[in-house]
Amino acid sequence: MRIPLLLLTALWLLTGPAVAADISASTGQMVYVPVYSHIWHGNLDARGKPQMLLLSSMLSIRNTDPEDGMTVRSVRYYDTAGKMLREYLPHPARLGPMASTDLFVEHKDDSGGSGANFVVEWSADRPISPPIIETVNAYFFGPHSLAFTSPGRVIAR
Repeated sequence: MRIPLLLLTALWLLTGPAVAADISASTGQMVYVPVYSHIWHGNLDARGKPQMLLLSSMLSIRNTDPEDGMTVRSVRYYDTAGKMLREYLPHPARLGPMASTDLFVEHKDDSGGSGANFVVEWSADRPISPPIIETVNAYFFGPHSLAFTSPGRVIAR
């Protein structure tokens, strides 16, 4: 009887009620967001290399606070080796309550590689609900399509 009870407990823990994400208000963060300029797929060829599929990526920054705005201070794009390729914002950009903005990495731009990333820095005058920052990585050509999101992760407050 003990094993079924342990299994039921484990199942409940895995499938039980969802726990809300921490929405602690903040006045700013530095957020790391994965980007996939390309992904490897398929079988290895005669040289031991898989096939490469180029993807486009859209960085989405969404102010989730219904009352206050925020400022996007910086959006830096890094390659797989950690080399900064470019700053996407020449000047800080203001987002009003519930406003969004996006930036785009073209399909033909494979400079970032499979380990590319954005580092987004934002701030607010008062504590606000943290924004949702993620990329949508996509490939749409002919009958073939692929799309997935990559959520950002706070790396500094």
